[in-house]
Amino acid sequence: MKLVLLGPPGAGKGTQAKMLIEKYQLPQISTGDILRQAVKDGTPLGKGAKTYMDQGKLVPDDLIVNLIKERIKAEDCKAGYIFDGFPRTVAQAEALDSLLASLATQLDAVVSINVPEDELVKRLSGRRTCKNCGALYHMLYTPPVKEGICDKCGGSLFQRSDDNEATIRQRLSVYREQTAPLIAYYTKQALVKAIPGTGDPEEIFAKVCQALSNT
Repeated sequence: MKLVLLGPPGAGKGTQAKMLIEKYQLPQISTGDILRQAVKDGTPLGKGAKTYMDQGKLVPDDLIVNLIKERIKAEDCKAGYIFDGFPRTVAQAEALDSLLASLATQLDAVVSINVPEDELVKRLSGRRTCKNCGALYHMLYTPPVKEGICDKCGGSLFQRSDDNEATIRQRLSVYREQTAPLIAYYTKQALVKAIPGTGDPEEIFAKVCQALSNT
């Protein structure tokens, strides 16, 4: 099974990805992870990517696609894989389609986890992190025993600068601008499985599995 997983910040995409990986025994393909590994290994593509990264520039799509091509030829990808964080644009989606076609394969589904914006803001703005040990809390769902104090080490908790409401809404706006065209692109291919992302993670995952059983 070859999947693309889409979802805005705070939608629980990471949780669903982990559950999909465990259930279907598929590797998760993250372009960030691939880039870091290629740079670490000093491969020709990694060296090319590092040139752009060292200059603070975005790595070109064609280089990313070539890295993905190498990754999906690996033994653990024979039964399928889950793309997380890629594609981000229609141009990348088109390049991915061309790559898969050249390998005589194609995507099976695009899972899109949908959550109302106000719910996303509530989820993200409630997050707190321990300055000392990095433990994560949520003021609504997993609050510390004592407000502002980490249960694990007694360190003070803080709100990340990108977790305030104004920044969150800006991040969500950017996601919508990038993703709406992608949804339309994949809808034309009848690949999109739209999943409501509210409620218990297990319930959401059951809906994902049900949608995938119909592919």
